[in-house]
Parts: sequence; C-alpha cells; structure tokens
Amino acid sequence: MKRVLIVGATSGIGLQLAQDYAAAGWQVLAAGRNTTTVRDIAGVSAISVDITDAQQVQQAFSSLPDYSLDLLLLNAGTCEYLDTNQFDGDAFAHVINTNLVALGYCLQQLLTKLMDGGQLALTGSAVVHLPFPRAEAYGASKAAVHYLAGSLRLDLAARGITVSEIQPGFVATPLTARNLFDMPWLMTPAQASQRIRHGLQRRRATIAFPRRLIWSLKLLALLPLSWQQRLLQRM
Repeated sequence: MKRVLIVGATSGIGLQLAQDYAAAGWQVLAAGRNTTTVRDIAGVSAISVDITDAQQVQQAFSSLPDYSLDLLLLNAGTCEYLDTNQFDGDAFAHVINTNLVALGYCLQQLLTKLMDGGQLALTGSAVVHLPFPRAEAYGASKAAVHYLAGSLRLDLAARGITVSEIQPGFVATPLTARNLFDMPWLMTPAQASQRIRHGLQRRRATIAFPRRLIWSLKLLALLPLSWQQRLLQRM
C-alpha cells in the first residue's frame, strides 16, 4: 500500500486530497493544527502539528520510519493582504513564516522519510506569474516556493525523487472565502484535487490550473510594464 503524508490536510484542498487518496486505497497521514476534520475518515491517520513551530514539527514526525513515504505533499499556507499606506510588518512576517520558513522545518524532518524514487510536492500559487495589488506577502512567499521547488528538483534528482510545484488558481476554501473581490474561474476543492492527483500520477514538474487563468496571466505578463500596471491597479 502506498503512503502519503499531506501537511496542511485539515481543510480546503489538503482535506479533499486526504479524502481522495484514502478512497483510492492509499495510507494517508494527514497533518495540521485542527485534526478533528480528518479523524473519522477511513484510511487516514491524523497528526496534530503547528508547522511554524520547529520543535512541534520535530516531535510530530520523529517517529516516522526513514524511507517510508511514497509521496510528501507540503500544502499548508495562509494569505493576508497588506495596506502599503500602513505596511504591517508582523502580518508580512506571519505569511512568510507560514508559507516558506515552515516548509524548511518540514523538509528538515521529512526528506529522510521520503523513499528514493518517491515524490515531493509543494503547493505554490498561480500568483507567481504576475504581481497583484496588496499581495506583497503572499506573492513573495509563493515566488520563493517556486524557486525552492526548482532547487530541490536539481538536488533530489540523485535520489530519483521528482519534485512537483502545484500552482492553483482560485479554489473555494475557507482561505479564499475571506476574499472581497471577484475570483475568476473559481474551482471546487474536488476539481483541484483531481487535477493535482492527475499531475502527480504523471510526475509533472508543474501542475498549474485552471488553464484559462494560467494562460491569461502569462499573456498579461507579456504586455509592457506600464500596461500591466494600469490593468492590475484596477483590481
């Protein structure tokens, strides 16, 4: 039986992935802060952890045997929009710590748990294709995840481990429910899970969706910078 550890599996996309992998016959380890959402799912074992706390991460995963995971999916994240008229450094740090620094804590403890020839997946964002207003913290953290995935891909190739970067657009989750703006091509967690699992099955380096949003962002990125600014400042 294949084994997957999903970090950030207690809500949104991560929760849907835990349910779908369990239904497909995988042994699922679901890690997150509020594990009550996964405790009654057949085939899922809950691991309670706050990944922004290095000591908690070490304690939560120390008992896992080395080379015991087929797939490690680092999915946890948060988003806060900033007001540059009164830039909130604490909010900026919170997003960077959750979306980036915490990944370092997880990688420190879990890379040895991933078997040679296995798979590592990092959840980034479609936002890396174009800057958005008020997304300084979120965008910076996901741009760093993009670079991190690329570097890990090079360094883990010697172990036969493939690294996938997941770049979702807007997905209806508790996180996006806080957004006060229109979200084009909004997807359900089930739709997102299907695309992620499909991409991971094929060991794709980049799993970006929905295509209409991704291509729209890439086309906008080709415009002159002054045009981009005029369009994006209307958001």
